[in-house]
Amino acid sequence: MSIEQGYIALAILALLWAGMIIGLSFIATPVKFRAKSLERKAAFDVGRVTFRLFSRVEMVLAVLMLIVAWLAKPEGTLTLLIGLILLVIIVQGAWLTPYLVRRAAAVIEGHEPPKSQAHMLFVSAEVLKLLALVALGATLLLGVSQ
Repeated sequence: MSIEQGYIALAILALLWAGMIIGLSFIATPVKFRAKSLERKAAFDVGRVTFRLFSRVEMVLAVLMLIVAWLAKPEGTLTLLIGLILLVIIVQGAWLTPYLVRRAAAVIEGHEPPKSQAHMLFVSAEVLKLLALVALGATLLLGVSQ
């Protein structure tokens, strides 16, 4: 794989991943909670299952990104963006997603957990990850086209 092919593969991966985040976190999830016919417990159950699965999908995407990055050998800003994306994935996968899944399980069981800033931290992490993925994809594509 040439460096140019690696950069194109990284760009495709980053932008595909960004699209998945937009679809799941910023469109499907908020809309689910606006559906009047969907009970709150059911919405939390769907969210819990969806985000647990998507966390696993993101781990696979992160491993793919590492493999392609190892082959393409990006430098400078590209390496920083990849590192930021991976750091967010680690924080979400190791702490935020499991914590929010437990909170959702409590709601499903009929308990109301105490207030927490974890959801806002998760949303902030999603925005940061999305911006880093778009910046990575755009930087790679613009660099390859020159």
